[in-house]
Amino acid sequence: MLELYQVELSQYSEKVRLILDYKGLDYRKIEVKPGVGQLEVFKISGQTKVPVLKDGDTVIGDSTAIAMYLDKTYPEKPLIPTEPKQRALCLLMEEWADESIGIKSRKALYGALSQNPSFRTSFLPNQTPDLLKNIVGAVPPELLELVGTGVGFGKDEIKEAKDALKQDLEALSLLLVDNPYLVGDTPCLADLAVAGLSLLLKIPTGSYLDLSEELKGKGIPGLADNSFYETFFEWRDRLYADYRKPLDSNGTTGSSPQSIQID
Repeated sequence: MLELYQVELSQYSEKVRLILDYKGLDYRKIEVKPGVGQLEVFKISGQTKVPVLKDGDTVIGDSTAIAMYLDKTYPEKPLIPTEPKQRALCLLMEEWADESIGIKSRKALYGALSQNPSFRTSFLPNQTPDLLKNIVGAVPPELLELVGTGVGFGKDEIKEAKDALKQDLEALSLLLVDNPYLVGDTPCLADLAVAGLSLLLKIPTGSYLDLSEELKGKGIPGLADNSFYETFFEWRDRLYADYRKPLDSNGTTGSSPQSIQID
């Protein structure tokens, strides 16, 4: 069975999960915890980032490389159109989504978390002790802003990212007004990438992720709750309803992730 080394709240992991579900492939999720878990990822892939897909003796890192591998190895329900113009648009939009939505949504989310203690604690894993939740919630916003500035998530960077995401969501909403998908009449890699990478903008409401119930349907203020982008999020939710497998749907694919055990 395919094994996906992942982080449940990683939008790049979600991109791969959506692709796997779209193709109807069974897989086992292995949650990678920072530090110790990354040692196992490094041991099998030579690097520490997720997602990483293991298919027998074959190991692939990077969400785009995984998508290309899956499309070549499991060609049923292809991800890349064969018509030249559609193929070009699909590949361009997938790359754009990785570099725009994927990166900027992290900065915008950090800004939202730093300003809202209850939103911040809702992103902690379900198993987090109440004491730790209280500690995380009590961190002053000024301290988080200072930390963010040191890692490129300062106030100006967050504002720039959020403004750019507004433009992205407006463009996507306009593209989807009279079209079922971004490129053609069937889903392609561009659709699955954009939908999966939008995870941090607004968490899907269905039972797709091992997260607290209070977090589902919530997202970055000014983006997730903006009526101008309803077309996009309604489209994203329809895509999920059609292709994303809920938790525990068959005991393997879509089940809660298993943590890595280091020997």
